[in-house]
Amino acid sequence: MVLYPTLVMVNRMLMLGAAVALGLVVAGGATWWNYPSAQSETAPDDDLPVPPVPPRIAEGEDYDKCLSMVQNDPSGAFTFADTWQTAGGGDGAVHCRALAEIELGDPEEGATLLDQLGAKVTAAPAARAAILGQAGQAWMMANTPQHAYDSATKALALLPDDPDLLIDRAIASSSLEHYTEADDDLFRALDIDPRRGDALVLRAAARRHLEHLDLASADVERALELDPEDPDAFLERGILRQRRGNVSGARADWERAIKLSPDTATGDLAQQNLALLEAGPERR
Repeated sequence: MVLYPTLVMVNRMLMLGAAVALGLVVAGGATWWNYPSAQSETAPDDDLPVPPVPPRIAEGEDYDKCLSMVQNDPSGAFTFADTWQTAGGGDGAVHCRALAEIELGDPEEGATLLDQLGAKVTAAPAARAAILGQAGQAWMMANTPQHAYDSATKALALLPDDPDLLIDRAIASSSLEHYTEADDDLFRALDIDPRRGDALVLRAAARRHLEHLDLASADVERALELDPEDPDAFLERGILRQRRGNVSGARADWERAIKLSPDTATGDLAQQNLALLEAGPERR
């Protein structure tokens, strides 16, 4: 199932929110470095690019033209979709307008349109699920995890064995501090696709919050076996090592995350965690 590959695969950790953020837990305190929201200054500019194979709910030249404009000319896509919708463009016009809204920086409006569309469109279940999945991702961009959870749940009712949807719902659950539910969805996603390193890192974070540190460590080590250069896995392993008092190990992992992923949210958090570690207990 294809939603938004860049958002789902590259920036998934960016959507975690404060509740499941991978941050430095300092000894004797509760200081956390959180992932920025998708609307923060450190978020990338291309949070929600048009997927190469979007879920199609319409056919025709107008639909193709509108979708092709979303990423490079979202204002033009919005104007085109608005005019097309007024002229009776139907579901295709609404879909394109929703994507343009998101690309223009209004994920809440885009998510609302996508939710409404997913509820009423007469498309195949997989396409409806994809639309609702897009809505859930947009709700996370708008920092509204409960709506994201609801959208993902509706999508999973249509496509219950899709690992991307399960992972998306787990992210929303974690942002709501429902870590056991997140663990359950990630367990299921990994049962379907055991090689999803992103799901392993997310489950490690959820299990860390549940104080299941041995299980969390096993997950992150497995993620690194699958991808020895996964910066998110190094970021999470550094946190787990710090929790266990392995300061040198944590430092090495965060330095590796920075080297692998400079000028990204992951690299920034590793740098902040490292700076806080180097500052010493009196600065935390």
